Amino acid sequence: FVLDRITPIAGLTALDAYQALDTESVGGVLEEFGRLMGEVWAPTNAVGDAEGSRVEGDEVVTATGFKEAYQAYVDAGWASVPFNEAYGGGGFPWLVGIVQQEMLNSANMALAMAPLLTHGAIDAIAHHGSEEQKEVYLTKMVSGEWTGSMNLTEPDAGSDVGALRTKAVRQDDGTYRITGQKIFITFGEHGFTDNIVHLVLARTPDAPAGTKGISCFIVPKYLVNDDGSLGERNDVHIVSVEHKMGIKGSPTCVLAYGDGSDGAVGYLIGEENAGMRYMFTMMNNARLGVGVEGLGLAERSYQKAVAYARERKQGYAPGAARGEKSFIIEHPDVRRQLLTMRAYVESMRLLAYKTAEQIDVARHHADEAERTAAQELVDILIPLVKSYCTDYAETVTSIGIQVHGGMGFIEETGAAQFYRDTKITQIYEGTNGIQAMDLVGRKLPMRAGGVYQDTVARIRATIDQLAAAGLTARDVFEAGAAGDELAPIHRELTAAVATLEDATGWILSEGLADPVQALSAASPYQRLFSLVAAGWLMAQQGLAAKAAIDEGAADADVAQVKLVTARFFAEHLLPAVHGLVQPVKAGKADLFALTADQL
Repeated sequence: FVLDRITPIAGLTALDAYQALDTESVGGVLEEFGRLMGEVWAPTNAVGDAEGSRVEGDEVVTATGFKEAYQAYVDAGWASVPFNEAYGGGGFPWLVGIVQQEMLNSANMALAMAPLLTHGAIDAIAHHGSEEQKEVYLTKMVSGEWTGSMNLTEPDAGSDVGALRTKAVRQDDGTYRITGQKIFITFGEHGFTDNIVHLVLARTPDAPAGTKGISCFIVPKYLVNDDGSLGERNDVHIVSVEHKMGIKGSPTCVLAYGDGSDGAVGYLIGEENAGMRYMFTMMNNARLGVGVEGLGLAERSYQKAVAYARERKQGYAPGAARGEKSFIIEHPDVRRQLLTMRAYVESMRLLAYKTAEQIDVARHHADEAERTAAQELVDILIPLVKSYCTDYAETVTSIGIQVHGGMGFIEETGAAQFYRDTKITQIYEGTNGIQAMDLVGRKLPMRAGGVYQDTVARIRATIDQLAAAGLTARDVFEAGAAGDELAPIHRELTAAVATLEDATGWILSEGLADPVQALSAASPYQRLFSLVAAGWLMAQQGLAAKAAIDEGAADADVAQVKLVTARFFAEHLLPAVHGLVQPVKAGKADLFALTADQL
């Protein structure tokens, strides 16, 4: 429904880059991919949670079935679908890749980390690597024959990447010798593929302090010979894997560089001291990808909760005859919980798919103004989609446990795994607090506030469409009518955008005078803004659903469900924005009223 009516594939196939595609072929691809995820990947999810991964000698042993599932994914050519045809990619829109990512994460997020981290490495090399580096590495990485890892974090340099101490010393042959240790390296070692291409942030001896002195290097597990064959083992080795709260099947590695020599061999990407700038090139896709992890987990949790509620009998629903117990899906509070899960999931999907669609437009539209507008929308949506999808994934997976009642608290049921797995999504690729700092510090001031104003204008245009499609909220209120199905959406979105404008005005006025005020209010403001953005897209869903119903479209039955969910979101979830205004305007006063010792 989303790909047909909200972020239509048909619109993207009009772009020159995608004219060879059509909606029917995309649908076929996604249906087949979903079959692999359901039949091959999904059964490995609980296995990975139970077995985890372990180090044996210089290798990581992954959970039963992981390697085979990954190989099936590669053998079928799925890894290459959304990448450049010049390096063996399928040339599909990034939107299609994001749909695939949702399925990957719903099936097994821990295993999905292998291809998804590879995506980030591909991005960095494709944008900033030399032609020789692209030729050597990209074809194998795009196909999935080699994986990639991102090596940023160190024991004393987490989110403060500028504090990293890994060293890179230039050699006479133009290579560098890399020494140091990296932590939290997802799939930094495994046995899935013949080679692993590590992207490593390090600093050269004369580099300036902080983030301005960071360079980015390719450090392969095995060196690559001139003919493309694999050469000797590089001096990068596994030290340990972390024991984690969730995504236990994913090996989160500590890697040592140069422990057995004068350094691992590394190849500089681009210029020295430009590593952080290169990382930010891929940051939009990476943060979108993390948001999609939250979406995938929330969707799987919802599916499991609905299935349980349809088969579990307990008590008597209102009006039920005494005798046989009712299925719990008939109880009003369970209905409320399931609709809350569904509405959040659908709004997450809309935010993620809209952002991916605009990435495609920004890359490939023929008109420069359209490309610029699309990129600006992506830039302002990225902190929203990353934080919203991961924060509310925690909410959705928690409700999923609640629907199961006491059985949800039992690990064998499987509901708790989704909750544990989702927590990391709020932390990495920049914690959601860092996303909030990015939103108020970088995104709101873009083009002197013009990008924000354009975003609000898009929301107001949807409000106008709602008004034109039927009765306005005022008509309903004054006439006492109940007929217009879009009126509640119109009413609540109108009120929500007014609240957003009020909060934004405070952030801009107070933040200009005192940045601490803006940063203190950043997280509640981000949640407020993201709820409004989600409400905007759910309103578009309501409009599209109403149109499908009115025209008697083939998907009218699906549309009826989408309309109800959009209305539920507007009436039950969107009004939460009004309770976030006071936390925004409270600013810094209470946050700094206590000393560190008092806290």
